[in-house]
Amino acid sequence: MARREPFYKGFMRRHGLDSFMFRCLVIGMVLAVVAGSCLLQLARVQLLQGRATAQAATDMRTSRITIRSNRGRITDTNGTVLAQSVERYNIIGIPDAATAFTPVACGSKQAKTLGYCHQVNGKPVGATGAAAVARLLAPILKVDALELGAKLNGDGKYLIIKKDVTPAVKRKIDKLGLAGIVYGELSSERVYAENTLLGSLLGGVNDEGEGAAGLESTLNETLKGTDGYTVYQRGLGGEVIPGTVTESKDAVDGKDVSLTIDADVDWYVKKVLTEGVASFHAKWGVAVVEDCRTGEIIALEDSDQIQAGSDQAKLNASRAVTQTFEPGSVGKVPAMAAILQNGAHKIDDKFTVPYEIDWNGQKFHDSHEHGSEHWTLAGILRNSSNVGMVMAAKNVTPQQRHEMLTKFGIGQPTGLDLPGETNGILASPSAWDGRTKDTVLFGQGYTVNPLQLTRAISVIANDGVIRKQSIIKSITDADGHVTDKVHNEATRVIDEQYAKQLRNAMESVGEEYKATAGVNGYRVAAKTGTAEVAGADGRLTSIIADFVGILPADNPRYVVTVVMQDPDGTYGGLTSGALFAKIGEFLMQKYEVPTSSPRTDAIAVDW
Repeated sequence: MARREPFYKGFMRRHGLDSFMFRCLVIGMVLAVVAGSCLLQLARVQLLQGRATAQAATDMRTSRITIRSNRGRITDTNGTVLAQSVERYNIIGIPDAATAFTPVACGSKQAKTLGYCHQVNGKPVGATGAAAVARLLAPILKVDALELGAKLNGDGKYLIIKKDVTPAVKRKIDKLGLAGIVYGELSSERVYAENTLLGSLLGGVNDEGEGAAGLESTLNETLKGTDGYTVYQRGLGGEVIPGTVTESKDAVDGKDVSLTIDADVDWYVKKVLTEGVASFHAKWGVAVVEDCRTGEIIALEDSDQIQAGSDQAKLNASRAVTQTFEPGSVGKVPAMAAILQNGAHKIDDKFTVPYEIDWNGQKFHDSHEHGSEHWTLAGILRNSSNVGMVMAAKNVTPQQRHEMLTKFGIGQPTGLDLPGETNGILASPSAWDGRTKDTVLFGQGYTVNPLQLTRAISVIANDGVIRKQSIIKSITDADGHVTDKVHNEATRVIDEQYAKQLRNAMESVGEEYKATAGVNGYRVAAKTGTAEVAGADGRLTSIIADFVGILPADNPRYVVTVVMQDPDGTYGGLTSGALFAKIGEFLMQKYEVPTSSPRTDAIAVDW
């Protein structure tokens, strides 16, 4: 049977084609099919998927960069910076760009065109991709190149390589020729005044820059700013393509806070406390300096050595606001105010005061044995007689005693809202037992913090008026607008005449301790206190020694409180009083306070 002729040969014979012409025809037909497919695909992409494809390309080029705001500063009353944020950068890597990286060889035509090349210690990089990027970065960031290379080897678009590098380090990285692969994102680091100035009071911030403790925490909403952003398209080198910024918002920096604290005074108070606690072998010490004319807190320190911003500062509130104690005989001042204001006695009334007294089934005695003394009411305060106070207050009801303590701010919040601040304890008269109703006359049976005790004595310095205390002086926003925050509230507690009489009697106390607590050239009105408190074993085995003074007594400017626990020497006038004298002398010199006029109006203390 005859073989059938192949189709292509028949096609060639019928159309007069040789084999070469036939192959050309077949190739042409194949190319036509391919071209037709490409045209169809192009039409589909352009007409049906054009918008989506263009958007995808735009998205790949688009970057949103956060513009970091700066946290506000905390300064002292004179503008000295106590806490501020300094410029730092987070180094960011783009892993999918790093894996595609090829170093530019030095001396190559590409290097001449680009104006840069890549090398490590003068030698070729010796790798490509993430490993090459890591070798270039590691020496500058002082990290392990292998570990960094492993982190960068991926397809992500955002990797924090290292946080809080200095601007100098960031500039070195900018010169590496890694644009589009590695860049610096503006950040900040919180730094604080040197030494331990206001350590726990200032507190600190967390890793995100948010206030974590102290004033940094309570003022966080004021201090923190609002971040901004910029949305733009970037070229292959990571540069901004001109005209492609589609959206942006400026960052708004946080507000600056100015404290009433004078850093110079606070530093000196810290120094005196630290040396005093060591000298008297005390467990701790705290001190407050208040401008009694305005209620501004000039210094607020304790003997704890805690640096602001440290872990300790974030875990421990300042002892100067958390520590409470019985004020001891300093509490005789508001109690005597109750005696005078309620008309029970006059300041020069005469008393015969024994060492010990039985009263309503309770025994009371003074700190030192003595015979029957002839003291005036002013003399009872000057000699700090517990027995005399009980005798003088016989016609002052428990309710009247409680009301006066409350008016002096005992048991009441200061309004400063400081972190960890305690209000102390002042029970109601109905809760007082048969002994407590009289022990409150000499500062036992209730507790205070140092700020409250300072505020109470400021009533006497201010001629019977109590002022609301302030520690925030002003707040300044990013536009420079200043808001004054010093409180102006003042409330009369006792009549002016009684306040002046009490200050007169307190000046006799100051003269009693002139050798240890005197300030040369200045009259001092003061009150000492020594109170037994519970020790580590829960028994009354520990001592609180306090001293509160008004300077100058004839023209009050400052109230200074010093408190120590368990100092050698025990009594407040001999221990805390010595620290008061050093602080007082510094205040008078720094603020150039005129010296006192001679005292000519002393109220008799005995008869």
